[in-house]
Amino acid sequence: MPEPVLPRILFLTGRLAEPALKAILAGIAPGRFDYQVRELGLQVAGLMTTTMIARRLTLPQGIDRVMVPGRCRGDLNALSAEMGIVFERGPDELADLPEWFGSSARRADLSRHSVKIFAEIVDAPQLSIDAIVARARQLAADGADVIDIGCLPETPFPHLGETVVELKRAGYVVSVDSLAETDLRLAIRSGADHVLSLSEHTLHLLDDGPAMPVLIPSRRGSFASLVRAMRALQARGRPFYADPILEPIHFGFTNSLLRYQRLRREFPDVQILMGIGNVTELTDADTTGINAVLFGIISELNINAVLTTAVSPHARRAVAEADIARRLMFAAKADGALPRGYTAALVTTHDKKPFPQNLDDIHAVAAKVRDPNFRVQVTGEGIHVYNRDGFWSDVNPFSIFPNLKLDGDASHAFYMGVELARAQIAWRLGKRYAQDNALDWQIADARGQPGTEDGEQCQ
Repeated sequence: MPEPVLPRILFLTGRLAEPALKAILAGIAPGRFDYQVRELGLQVAGLMTTTMIARRLTLPQGIDRVMVPGRCRGDLNALSAEMGIVFERGPDELADLPEWFGSSARRADLSRHSVKIFAEIVDAPQLSIDAIVARARQLAADGADVIDIGCLPETPFPHLGETVVELKRAGYVVSVDSLAETDLRLAIRSGADHVLSLSEHTLHLLDDGPAMPVLIPSRRGSFASLVRAMRALQARGRPFYADPILEPIHFGFTNSLLRYQRLRREFPDVQILMGIGNVTELTDADTTGINAVLFGIISELNINAVLTTAVSPHARRAVAEADIARRLMFAAKADGALPRGYTAALVTTHDKKPFPQNLDDIHAVAAKVRDPNFRVQVTGEGIHVYNRDGFWSDVNPFSIFPNLKLDGDASHAFYMGVELARAQIAWRLGKRYAQDNALDWQIADARGQPGTEDGEQCQ
């Protein structure tokens, strides 16, 4: 039997990284791919651009694709079309290449999920219709499938009906959340898709329209009353979500989880909604981890929808986190795997591999530097700054800075101050640091994924 033909990959790099790249490829390439390494005439691989590649690269014969450094700037699709071969952007750090070529994370399909997100605007009565629509637009961008209009107790909401109509006109699926019958009746008559929440005593409201309700117990913890409401709607052929109510921690949290488990066991085909705000909002802990665990439970119990909020400052990214968590758990469940290696979006404070370089490798690179540019790198030992004139290491930027002799150069002093502050934060938290780049806080960053900033290496 002939041996399989391996893909042939050309790796582009800079002078300083070339020895390390060749050493890594020698260890991971056998049996996976054949390769060549081409240094494009620049010291730092991260300064490579697609314009530079198009100008300097002559493609060798027999190459199937070209891999460029992760921080290479420019449009690779345009470069691929121009040069007639696929260009692929690799990982930011050379140390990540082995995982890059063997990891499921890069190939994970996070496009699918099985859980709808109801995102509540809790203060809707106090907002104008335009403000509610603007809030809905942001929640939808974060991943919400249903915009939930929250009604406040004993608070007038004269524009409730008009709000439902306007949101529907804008194309949103709308629910209204209230315990007041007048609010729920108006919501149903105005065309709301869902109403939260009905009990066995308020099912008559459904005579006013086709809204799909969320059913809750008539009194706290009463599983039997929830079942009676469910059976009543099943007899009428009306679809619904059932919600036994997730309680806050120390106020019935564990028992409420057991009610969800019982509901799924006794009614395997019923659609269930879990309101998770009682835990994300009412626990002083990062919501990324809370959402991950809750959606693990949701995945195991085949829960169909969640109601979440983003009210407390510490929970302001809860909707976006829920969107990531539902996709992560769906992918892992489909693979019959642990929820690891699919996405790092929920790993916000401490990176799994914070220090890709070791100190010996950094010393080896530093020995070849012949220019005055300051390089800043971080290892488990601390912060390291070097150029042709020296190498300084410490865990305290104030101990490093005087050695840089930047007293007469305000712009570079400012630049190095920013970089050293980032480096110290990365070292103390165990985060990945890359010079000239903002620290990556993943989904916790309300601005989205940070990119390369307008810094430049200090001269």
